Amino acid sequence: MANPQQISNRPWILEAVPLVVIFLIAAHVAALAYWIYRLATEKQPQRRKKH
Repeated sequence: MANPQQISNRPWILEAVPLVVIFLIAAHVAALAYWIYRLATEKQPQRRKKH
């Protein structure tokens, strides 16, 4: 026996909230990875010791 699909009574904006949260988390993770990449590949200026 197949169960009939339930029709959601919630507004579409509430249906989209989990997808928006997942998108925001993914965007922050990507930005963090890019920031770490930029720090790792940044050319350091030559430091010369003056005596």
